[in-house]
Amino acid sequence: QVYLVESGGGLVPAGGSLRLSCLVSGRTVSTHVIGWFRQAPGKEREFVGSIRWSGDTTSNYADSVKDRFNIYREAAKKLVYLQMNSLKPEDTAVYYCAATFNWYSTSESTYNTWGRGTQVTVSS
Repeated sequence: QVYLVESGGGLVPAGGSLRLSCLVSGRTVSTHVIGWFRQAPGKEREFVGSIRWSGDTTSNYADSVKDRFNIYREAAKKLVYLQMNSLKPEDTAVYYCAATFNWYSTSESTYNTWGRGTQVTVSS
């Protein structure tokens, strides 16, 4: 069983930056993929990006955040980060990290472990 805890959310002005952290604990395996999702008020949860827990550090992003967001990990600290730059008011959402074994999936239904989320609010 893998356990995930997000942190780092807050209020930031448009154009600013914020870094979220996902602490990964429990029984991780090399084939785990850690993904970030977000859910804005009144909207469905959407895929933001993902990274493999070990090995290749290639990350995968939704088109809406590509070139602004960056996902990376520090395995020794058991952390996966979501660095968010050039934030926009439409990035306001609760951000979740989640775990799957499916590198190619952007669907929340394939992620079987979730953190509780952290609120990010971008003011205009």
